[in-house]
Amino acid sequence: MECSFLELRCKEVVNVVDGKRLGHIIDVVFDLQNSKITGLIVPNSKSFWNVFKSGQELFIPFTQICKIGEDTILVELYSPAPAPTTFVVNK
Repeated sequence: MECSFLELRCKEVVNVVDGKRLGHIIDVVFDLQNSKITGLIVPNSKSFWNVFKSGQELFIPFTQICKIGEDTILVELYSPAPAPTTFVVNK
C-alpha cells in the first residue's frame, strides 16, 4: 500500500488503548540515514487552560501504528511521548 503525506493528513488518528481521538497528522519524522519513517506527529490534546499554547506535539513511533485505514489511523499508545524538538542530520 502506498500513501502520500497529503492523504495521511486527512486521516484521523485514534488510540485503541483508550479510544481517544488524537487529531490529524501534522508531520512525519524520517530517519534519513536508513531511509525509513520513524513516526508521526499529531497535535497534543488541549485543555481549556492551554488552548492558545502552541508548540506542544505528540510523537507516535511507527512501531505503535496498528492499522492505516481508509479514514482512520489506529495507534496503540500507553504513555504518549513528546515530539522531538530538534532534528539532527548526520553527514
